[in-house]
Amino acid sequence: MSGYELLARDLAACGREGFTGELRVLGSPGGTFHLHGGLVVAVESPGAPAPEALLLRSGRIGGEEWAGLVRESGGARWPAAGLIAHGYAGAAQLRVVCAMALQDAVFAVVAGSVEGCERGPATGPPPAPVAVGEPPTRLLQVASRKLGALLEQPYPVRPDRERPVPASLSYAAGRLGVLQRELLAHADGRCTARDLAFRTGRGVYTVTVEVARMLGEGLLECVDAPRPIPVRLPPDGHGIRPREPAPPRQPPVPEATTLPRRRPGASGINEALTTERNGTGWKEFFRLRNPTAR
Repeated sequence: MSGYELLARDLAACGREGFTGELRVLGSPGGTFHLHGGLVVAVESPGAPAPEALLLRSGRIGGEEWAGLVRESGGARWPAAGLIAHGYAGAAQLRVVCAMALQDAVFAVVAGSVEGCERGPATGPPPAPVAVGEPPTRLLQVASRKLGALLEQPYPVRPDRERPVPASLSYAAGRLGVLQRELLAHADGRCTARDLAFRTGRGVYTVTVEVARMLGEGLLECVDAPRPIPVRLPPDGHGIRPREPAPPRQPPVPEATTLPRRRPGASGINEALTTERNGTGWKEFFRLRNPTAR
């Protein structure tokens, strides 16, 4: 059973049983489905920007104002009441942001790898829930159609695989859209489409589709081989000298031995006797030199 089939089976069971709680999806990037009465009310995934990232990117509220609303609400992750009361966003806009973030997180989970699912009770209120929950089966079908359409592009990409760079192509900057200009500014060969989504504060599906289109138009390209690292030469202009091989190892020279010293009048036989016989050599030597001696 594939990862998608495993997720579809468990989510369908949650819907049939009217499950309320959390379904944690193990994998890369994985995520957590928050359900109430069998309907999905929120989805979190490290592979997609959260609703607050999308709202902050819209420019309606800044980081300091957002932090103030969180403190005012007692640490709530999604201070919807404060956003509406202070006029930063309307109720309709917040509903749209929550729905976009939910569907984008589902797409990120489906586009990745699923290794397993675990049910558990709710650990707290769901973050940025939608007013009306979504049937889990329909959510998976929508995400699956998005992934299929993406893979049918002339240059299909995955949210967490390709790392594009701007192509060496002359183009009129005035004819580019806002998202295209942002992607060209952030594409450095180290960021995937998912990374670019977080940098630009946009949905991961929207960014991945735009990356695929820009690859087809020649605005971006994927370099398979790593870029060469420039090497600085020394100031004197000489390159790095190649390492010379070590000279062959010479066999050890045997230690010189002390030869017997020849004395005047001694014959070769006497010298041999003296050398070969340590203890009796001197006696034989004396007998040959003095034949009458006893």
